[in-house]
Amino acid sequence: MKTTEQKPGLNRRAFLKVVIMASGSLMIGVTKASTATIAKAAGEPWIPNLYVRIDRDGRITIVSKNPEAGQGVKTALPMVVAECLEVDWKTVHVEQAPLDDRYGRQVVGGSRGTPDGWDDLRIAGAGALYLLTAAAARKWSVPASQCIARNGSIVHHPSGRSARYETLLDIAAGLPVPDVSELKLKRRPGEFSLLGSFVPGVDNPKIVTGQPLFGCDIRIDGMLYAIYEKCPAYGGKVRSANVEEIAKLPGVTHAFVVEGTQDLTGLLPGVAIVAKSWWEADSARRRLRVTWRSGHTDSTVDYDTRAEALSREAGATLRSDGHVETALESAKTVVTASYYYPFVSHANMEPQNCTALYHESGAMELWAPSQNPKAGRTLIAETLGIPENSIRVNLTRIGGGFGRRLVNDFMVEAAWIAREIRGAVQLQWSREDDMRHDFYRPAAWHHFTAGINDRNSMIAFDHHFVTFGKDGRPASGAGIPSGHYPAGLVPHFRLRRSVIETNVPTGPWRSPGHSAYCWAYQSFFDEVALAAGRDPLAFRLDLLSKSYGKPPLDLTRTRATLELAASKAGWGRKLDDNRGLGMAFHFDHGGFVSHVAEVVADGSRVKVEKVYSAVDVGPVINLSGAKNQVEGCVIDALSTAQLEITFANGAAEQGNFDNYGLLRINQSPEVECHFIQSDNPPSGLGEPPIAPATPAITNAIFAATGTRIRKLPLIRSGIRI
Repeated sequence: MKTTEQKPGLNRRAFLKVVIMASGSLMIGVTKASTATIAKAAGEPWIPNLYVRIDRDGRITIVSKNPEAGQGVKTALPMVVAECLEVDWKTVHVEQAPLDDRYGRQVVGGSRGTPDGWDDLRIAGAGALYLLTAAAARKWSVPASQCIARNGSIVHHPSGRSARYETLLDIAAGLPVPDVSELKLKRRPGEFSLLGSFVPGVDNPKIVTGQPLFGCDIRIDGMLYAIYEKCPAYGGKVRSANVEEIAKLPGVTHAFVVEGTQDLTGLLPGVAIVAKSWWEADSARRRLRVTWRSGHTDSTVDYDTRAEALSREAGATLRSDGHVETALESAKTVVTASYYYPFVSHANMEPQNCTALYHESGAMELWAPSQNPKAGRTLIAETLGIPENSIRVNLTRIGGGFGRRLVNDFMVEAAWIAREIRGAVQLQWSREDDMRHDFYRPAAWHHFTAGINDRNSMIAFDHHFVTFGKDGRPASGAGIPSGHYPAGLVPHFRLRRSVIETNVPTGPWRSPGHSAYCWAYQSFFDEVALAAGRDPLAFRLDLLSKSYGKPPLDLTRTRATLELAASKAGWGRKLDDNRGLGMAFHFDHGGFVSHVAEVVADGSRVKVEKVYSAVDVGPVINLSGAKNQVEGCVIDALSTAQLEITFANGAAEQGNFDNYGLLRINQSPEVECHFIQSDNPPSGLGEPPIAPATPAITNAIFAATGTRIRKLPLIRSGIRI
């Protein structure tokens, strides 16, 4: 449910729904609709809703419901509650919630954490404050309108009296829940005192001192350790395995074949080895001999051959505006180019893992670094035949997700093994497991043709998109919306698609789809600008100056980020011959972002020195987390531009960082972030900045070297970072 101060029809029942169902915390017992009372007994805390707890000693706890994967949500979302509760952030304790249906959506994905929680969080904080203010007014027999909140106290200015929140709990606990219309919900940057400031992550002290937070840090008495061997070719079944021999090795307690399912996102067939330590389990794995029954032999070579053949076909038309072919025939200049990017892995720093405890009652408890724990619970229930209400999922901090942990195969594997051994087990994937059993960002080919008129504007755009799928439909992460720009920005537009059948698992990869095809679009825009004899900035601003029908993005907000990034970078300034500036803009997941990259070249060796970023995601919640996300996206984009996953005989050929080398610290650019604070509702930041980073960098490489990057990774064009 979405609730804002602009909707006066939201009443007491709506508030209760937010309090009881949508908001979340570890607290149980908010079941009465008559009051906000949770605890009246002496010494017990006051729990006005499922986000807030105030102890009698003044300790304020705010619950963070979503998994934390490095995106800063465990700090940012409680900050919204603290802002509306008017408390000093230094006094706040943040608590991670487990999976609980009363929270509503508990997912890290789609940059939806802040937008989805914005209303509920403000209502939780403002609702608690309303009750505390009313309690003070009742205690002093004064109008509530004369009482204001300040740093954890209610102050009555006319009399000079003040009361700490903890002294008002008994009165507040007996007050009726207000209508939402009675709450003052902050929404504009000018109203904030905490939001928009620089607040370090709440887990930072534990991270830098090595305290347990992550999935692999979990320890349970009597816990065993497991590895799970699967077929290198996705979905292959076990024909035979020397499990009897493995079971006799030192430290090994169990070794068995799992029949599994045909679901590539679920419990795949494999061999489990369980031991007293992970080292003993992994050592035993080296002596494991499995004969696999594999069903496919997909290879990168075959994909390339198929793509070349499809490029000569027409493909299926997904959208056609105006008369593309006629416009191209009459155009003053026609520009054609083809772009390719490969499959890539998520390459999380923390490989997949999960700890599962099976109880003799049949209940199951898990500790999982999952981006979508509810879906994981459902998968376990369906696969193991356990009622969902018998499965408890505790959320651990996630060492990198980027979409990989939206798929919960590692959770169901741990659960199955725990039930088999009837105890506690921690499943830990190796780096090779993680990279060779990923859900990859799919490769694609883009064949573009553009027509330029005598005013040097782009009037026609034809796009043949060759992608991957199954049964003629795009695979996960392999599609493009038919309304994606420049649809709606040129009078004549056509999008066609051809699909290569694949058995390789694909899935969401940070800003799914956008992080790949934005590079192709924005790189080609530079080619069109050059052919038109126009400055890349002027060309883009012209493209964003008008629309034909409904525009595919907010033109004003997009232009503002483009102009800001260009201004901060000093676009148009004179550069040395070996230096170049490149730019790109994009809109996805609610965020508008433009980058200008500056590079310096020494032959084919390129250094990305600085990236100027302009971002509009509405009001920034936490400046620390916001800058972290923009910087991380730029670095992730540059790193991934050097990488690829290839396949042979149905299996990934890369398995570790020796042949899938991530960006090093000395290769990372400086990132200068500029945020446009606006009154628009906030959107997330985990994904929008990544898509335009790659084309800004490759366009800058062209400006510095004259080498146009039409294929990734960069080494395919002879460029090294």
